[in-house]
Amino acid sequence: MDREILFARTLEKVKRLAREQGNCISEEQVKAEFAQLGLKGEQLGMVYDYLAAQKIGIGEPADPDLALTQEEKNYLQDYLETVAALPVYSPGEAEAFTIAAMAGEAQAQQRIVEIYLKDVIDVAKLYAGQGVALEDLIGEGNVALALGAGMLGSLEKPSEAGGMLVRMMMNAMEECIQENAQGKKADKAVEDKVNRVADRARELAEELGRKVTPEELAMEKGLSVKTVLDVCRISGGRIEDIDYAEKNL
Repeated sequence: MDREILFARTLEKVKRLAREQGNCISEEQVKAEFAQLGLKGEQLGMVYDYLAAQKIGIGEPADPDLALTQEEKNYLQDYLETVAALPVYSPGEAEAFTIAAMAGEAQAQQRIVEIYLKDVIDVAKLYAGQGVALEDLIGEGNVALALGAGMLGSLEKPSEAGGMLVRMMMNAMEECIQENAQGKKADKAVEDKVNRVADRARELAEELGRKVTPEELAMEKGLSVKTVLDVCRISGGRIEDIDYAEKNL
C-alpha cells in the first residue's frame, strides 16, 4: 500500500479511536498505531499537533466546551433543558425497553430514543469546532439514533444496543463533517476559477482600453471559451471587465 494512503488511513483510525475514548488518546496508542510507518520524534510531534488541533487530548481528555462558540453554548443550554424534561428510566426499565425494541415494538423504540438523546449531545461535543455547527451535529445524531432504534432487532444481546447506537451517531456526524469539508473545497475551487478569469479579464481590458468579449479573453489569455462562459454564468455577470452584452449573458 502507498505510504501516504497508509498514513491517512492510520490517522483516521487514531482519530476515531480517540473519539470513542472521549476525545483522548495516549502517546503509547499513537505510537503503536503508527509503528508500521516507523514515525519518530518530529514526525510523531506533527501527529500530536494535528490531533490537538482536532480538539483531541493526548494523555487526558480535551475540554469539549473549549471548541464551542457562545452561540453554541446558548443553544446547548436550551437543548439540555429540553432533554432534562424527558422521563428518566432505571437501568432495568432501559433493558426492558431495549428487549421490546429488539422485538420491533414501536413504542419501546421511541423510549430508546428518549433514553439516548443525552448521548447524542455528548457525542456531538466530541466533534465540535470542525466546521459544522453543534446544532447540525446534534440533528444528524438524532436522525441516526431514530434509525438505529428501529434496527435493534439485528442485535443478539440488549447490552450491545448502546455501542451500536453511539457508533451510528458518530458515523453520521463524521459523514456530515466530511461532506461539509468537501463542499467548502468545491466552493473554494469555484471561487479560484472566477478570480483567475477576472484577473485575466482585467489585464486584457487594461491592454485594450475597453471591456473584452469572452472570445477575446479566451484567445488572448489561454482560456477555453467554455471556461469563460461558465465563469460568466457562475458569477452572475459580476466581472466588470467582460462585455456580457456580446453573448446576452
